[in-house]
Amino acid sequence: MDVEKILAAMTLEEKAALCQGLDAWHTVPVERLGVPAVMVSDGPHGLRKEVEEDGKKHTIDAVCYPSAVGTASSFDPALLEEMGRLLGASCQAENVGVLLGPAANIKRSPLCGRNFEYFSEDPCLSSRMAAAHIRGVQAEGVGTSLKHFAANNQETHRMSVSAEISEQALREIYLASFEGAVKAAKPWTMMCSYNKIMGVYSSENPWLLNTVLRDEWGYDGLVMSDWGAVNDHVESVASGLDLEMPRGGDQEDRAIVEAVRSGALDEGALDEAVRHVLKLVERCVENHREGEVFDRDMQHHQARKIARESMVLLKNEGGLLPIRGNRKVAFIGDFARKPRYQGGGSSHINTSRVDSALNAVRSVCAVTYAQGYREEDDLPDEGLQAEAVRVASEADVAVVFAGLPERYESEGYDRTHMRLPEGQNRLIEAIAQAQPNVVVVLHNGSPVEMPWVDRVPGLLEAYLGGEAGGSAVVDLLFGAVSPCGKLAETFPRKLSDTPCSLFFPGDRESVVYSEGVYVGYRYYDKKEMEVLFPFGHGLTYTTFRYSDLRLSADTIAAGGTLKATVQVTNTGSMAAKEIVQFYIRPDHAGKSRPVRELKGFGKIALQPGETGTVEVTLTSRDFCYWDESLHGWFLEPGCYQVEAAASSRDIRLTAPVTAVGQPLPVRVTLDTEMGDILSIPGAREVLDRVDPRMAHFPYDLPLHNVVSWTQAAVTREKLVALAEELNGLQCFEPEA
Repeated sequence: MDVEKILAAMTLEEKAALCQGLDAWHTVPVERLGVPAVMVSDGPHGLRKEVEEDGKKHTIDAVCYPSAVGTASSFDPALLEEMGRLLGASCQAENVGVLLGPAANIKRSPLCGRNFEYFSEDPCLSSRMAAAHIRGVQAEGVGTSLKHFAANNQETHRMSVSAEISEQALREIYLASFEGAVKAAKPWTMMCSYNKIMGVYSSENPWLLNTVLRDEWGYDGLVMSDWGAVNDHVESVASGLDLEMPRGGDQEDRAIVEAVRSGALDEGALDEAVRHVLKLVERCVENHREGEVFDRDMQHHQARKIARESMVLLKNEGGLLPIRGNRKVAFIGDFARKPRYQGGGSSHINTSRVDSALNAVRSVCAVTYAQGYREEDDLPDEGLQAEAVRVASEADVAVVFAGLPERYESEGYDRTHMRLPEGQNRLIEAIAQAQPNVVVVLHNGSPVEMPWVDRVPGLLEAYLGGEAGGSAVVDLLFGAVSPCGKLAETFPRKLSDTPCSLFFPGDRESVVYSEGVYVGYRYYDKKEMEVLFPFGHGLTYTTFRYSDLRLSADTIAAGGTLKATVQVTNTGSMAAKEIVQFYIRPDHAGKSRPVRELKGFGKIALQPGETGTVEVTLTSRDFCYWDESLHGWFLEPGCYQVEAAASSRDIRLTAPVTAVGQPLPVRVTLDTEMGDILSIPGAREVLDRVDPRMAHFPYDLPLHNVVSWTQAAVTREKLVALAEELNGLQCFEPEA
C-alpha cells in the first residue's frame, strides 16, 4: 500500500468514514482504493474473537492464559514475551490484526473490579511487563492496543467520572505505567479510556494524546477509543484521536465532513488521523501469514507452565509444603472441582478445556474430597461444612480451595468490600480448628481480607490461573516445581488501611486522588503500617543468600546510568528461581518522597548450592521526581541508597550513590519567603543593592511584606523587578 497516494486520492467523505469502525470489530474498507478492512479482537490473556454462524454470534474456542494479576507476579518479562508470541500466533491463525491489550492501569484500590486485568500497583513493574507482552504479540506480526490511557482505575462511573490527580502523581505513577511500555515496545495502537482527567475526556484531550504521547514520548502509532468512549467525535479528531470504536453512525461522518467544510476542523488533523489508520491497515496486511495453524495442545501445556510461574506461595510454616510421601490428603472446596480461572467482562475467554485441581491430582495421588460450600452461595451450608470438617480431620493435610466468585469482580462494577464469601471464611476457620495442617489455595483477582490467616500454616495465591491453572496448582503443592512468584501488589490487612479508602470511588462527577504518589507500598512504607503481605513477597521451597552488591559508579548525574549487580546463592536443597528487586531510597533531607521505589528487578534460576549474578541498569531518571514548579523531572542532589531486596519489606543489601547536580531553582514571586530567596546563589548581593536591611528580615517574611517593613522605601514595583532579576539568576529547565 502506498499510504500517501491513497490518502491523496480519498474523498472527504471517505476520510471521515475511515475514522470510525465499520462495526464492533473491523475498520472501514475503501474498496475503490484497495484498502481492506482489518479485524481487532479482545484480549489480553486469550483470543476473544467474535464470529457469526447461522445468524448467531459467539466467541471462538481459544486458549485461556493466566490474567495479568498473575503474570505480573512472575516478574518475568521473558515469560510475558513468550505468552505474547503464543497469543500472536493464535491471532495469525484467526486473521486478527490487532489484539486489544495489554492493560497497564495502576491498581489504585483493591476494590477496582478490573484489577485482575491490570499488572501492578507499581509503574516500573507494570510498564516492563506490558512492554514484554507487546513485544511478544507484535513479533508475530500482530498489533497490540495498550490500554486504558489513562487514569482508568475504577469501574464505578468509569464512562464519565473525572480523575482529579496532581501533576506529580499523574507523571510518576499513572502515566509512567504507560510511558515505559510505549518507549520500549512501540505498540501499534493505543486505546484511550472512557473517563475524564481533570475534567477533560481522554478521547478529546490534546495534552494527553498529542503533547505527552506523541511529542514527549515519540509515539507514531494509532490512537483508538475504548468502545463507546467518544464524547464529541469532531473534538476528538482535532485532539489526536484517530479511530472511534465501534461505529458511531452516519451522523458522525457527517459531523466530520461539515466541520472540515466550515473550518471548525482543520483537514490536516483529519488527514493525520486517516494516515494513522491507513498505516495500521498496511501493517496488518503486510504481516499477515496465510495458512497459520496454532497447536492448541502445545499452547495448553505452555499455559500450565506460565501459571506455575505466576502463583505466589505466601505462607509455608513448618515446611508443610511441598506435600511428600504417603500423606493422606483432603481437597476441600467447590473451586477444587470448578476453578475460578479468569475474570469477567471483555476479556472473558471461551475455552473448552479447563483443568481442575481435583482431576489433575489423580495422576499424583489419591485424595478425599468434600465440597465444603457452594460457589453460588455467600452464606455457609452447615451440612457441607460439617462433612468437610470430618474429611479434613481424617487426613494428614487438608487443602482448602477458596476465593472470589466471578460475580464479585468484573469489568463494569467495583467491589464494595475485600471479604471472601462468609461461608468460605467460616469453613476455613472450622477446618483450621479440626486440622493443624491446612493449606489454603486462593482463586481471586485482587487482595482479600484473611481473618483466619494466623491459623493456617500454608497459603498459596493462585490468582486467576487460566485454563491450566488447576494442574499448575497440583504441580506446586506436590513439589514438581518450586513456586517462584512474588506479589505485584500489597495485601493490606483490611480495607480501611488502603491509601484511598476515604476517597474511592468518589461521586458521580469526580474522584479525587488525594493520596498523590503514595499508592500501594509507597503509602504503607511511609506510614510504617503493618500489612498482611508486602509488595514483592513470595516464598520458594528453598532459601537464598544475597551478597556482594556492587554499583558501577558511586555518583550519577543527569543523563547518566549505572549498573547494579548482586550475587545470589541457593542455600537450600531444591532448584528454584529467585526474584531480586532493586529499590532506590533517598538518604538525605529534601523533597518529601516515598521511602523507596522499585526501579529494576531480575529473576534467576539456581540449582542447590549454585551462585549467580543479577544485574540491572539504573538511569538518572530513576532517581528523579516530577517537580510541579518546573513541570519536569528533577534530579535532586544528595545521597541515595540502592537496595537489593527480596520484597519491599525484606531489604537484604544496600549501596550508596550520590546524585550530583544543581539544587532546585526557587521560582520567586511576591509570595516567596525571604529564607527561600536567600538560598539562591548570588541573591544576597542583589538584595543588598536594593536595600541592605532585606537580608536580615525574618526568613518566613513574604517578599510583598517588604513594602511595609521598609515603610515603602522599597516599593511594590521594585519588588516585581527584583523577583525578575532573581529568577534570571537561575535555570528553570528540568535537569533530567
